[in-house]
Amino acid sequence: MRFKLLIAFVEDTKTDAVLDAARKAGATGATVINNARGEGLFQKKTFLGLGLDVQRDVILFVVEEHLARTILETIEEAGDFDTESGQGIAVQLDVEDAVGVAHQVRTLTKVVEEKL
Repeated sequence: MRFKLLIAFVEDTKTDAVLDAARKAGATGATVINNARGEGLFQKKTFLGLGLDVQRDVILFVVEEHLARTILETIEEAGDFDTESGQGIAVQLDVEDAVGVAHQVRTLTKVVEEKL
């Protein structure tokens, strides 16, 4: 079984919505790294013209490759990434090797067989 690593950078207010949506789309778990800083195409400013640091969470998902694109699109919708600049971003990377996923393989084998 092959896996993809999905990395999502989301506004901290949308983390729970993204996690719930990803699980419904087939993600079997996630790791959340809190309090990352980030900005989009345009830096957000306060009413005094000072820079406003927007708190982000980084969410890591190791998902089965056949489910990866669906989960990625679901993350985008739940996080409203394409509604306006600076809402968030998600990427997927190939995972060459992984350990500690044996319990997921047993569960995912049934799910992937049904989808294929």
